[in-house]
Amino acid sequence: MTAAALEPPLLDVDSLLDDMSTSIIVCCGSGGVGKTTTAAALALRAAERGRRVVVLTIDPARRLAQAMGLEALDNTPRPVEGIDESAGGSLDAMMLDMKRTFDEVVEAHASPDRAAQILANPFYQAVSTSFSGTSEYMAMEKLGQLRAQASVHGGSGEQPWDLIVVDTPPSRSALDFLDAPRRLSSFLDGRFIRLLMAPAKASGRAYMKVFTGAVGGVTSVMTRLLGAQVLQDVQTFVAAMDTMFGGFRERAEATYSMLADAGTSFLVVAAPDPDSLREASYFVERLSAEDMPLEGLVLNRVATTAVPTLSAERALAAAEDLEEDGAHEVTAGLLRLHGARMQRRAREQSVASRFFAAHPRVPVAQVPARPGDVHDLDGLRSVGEDLAARA
Repeated sequence: MTAAALEPPLLDVDSLLDDMSTSIIVCCGSGGVGKTTTAAALALRAAERGRRVVVLTIDPARRLAQAMGLEALDNTPRPVEGIDESAGGSLDAMMLDMKRTFDEVVEAHASPDRAAQILANPFYQAVSTSFSGTSEYMAMEKLGQLRAQASVHGGSGEQPWDLIVVDTPPSRSALDFLDAPRRLSSFLDGRFIRLLMAPAKASGRAYMKVFTGAVGGVTSVMTRLLGAQVLQDVQTFVAAMDTMFGGFRERAEATYSMLADAGTSFLVVAAPDPDSLREASYFVERLSAEDMPLEGLVLNRVATTAVPTLSAERALAAAEDLEEDGAHEVTAGLLRLHGARMQRRAREQSVASRFFAAHPRVPVAQVPARPGDVHDLDGLRSVGEDLAARA
């Protein structure tokens, strides 16, 4: 297959950002590939092109706040100062607080007394901070909240967003939120939960007979392992949450449907190395299997060179000749640097070509490598310009 045949279609970033039917952009990919920076750059570019944007990061590194000149991000959207608002756009930024989001869900969907009982429950406090899958589910809750706020206030309200940009967690867990509705439904419909919910449907000796007969020796084992108090906390938590379970399931499934909607676009972010592009292939295949709207691939940190016509072999050979002469050490060093960059570029192109061949219909935007970290709005603007470059 020729190099021309491996040339991927171009990802038209500006058309994506300018399309008012695009209401959600989800950036996913493995860790360390510039995903947070990409999300922030997209959000900034969209805002400065006239969109009203909120960017939500779930990345615990908190790099987004630094790049946008904010002291810190939390569960409340904060306006980003210093953007060009001449086109009528705006930009808010926030970072998911898993515990606070869970608390907000409880407070919004339970009576004050029931909410206080749940929030004070030791098992709830553990679940809301560390239970497997909670962060992914709460990310869906927060995304759903933002979308609802944008719909309600979109006309003239205090939070008039028309575009939400989501920066997801690193590695394959970035797609775990696609599984959250199914996992949640399975958990809530599971036999153990139904047994723990028995106190709401039975009482006194009748309940103990039902519970003991169903669980048998498992209860005594759990009591020995966890302690009677922990088991009681679990039972109390499940009983208090009983009336909310249906709402959890419905909202999770509604958010899943929102992600599959035509107004959502997924961007897979990768670096030009084998491991990252292998993960990118996983994301592309998974999104395709779930019928999610994949917009394209952002290939970050691509090696560039000022003289692409001078091959690595010729540059290194010339450097060796000059070093033997002894009078042109600086020139020889520059030639060796150029040769090393051309070798790196050839390796990256070889790896990327395999991805392009495997996914020939996935549009791609390539962003050149930078000499340092992006840490301010000017840096994000530069990344946005590279994302939108037409060549």
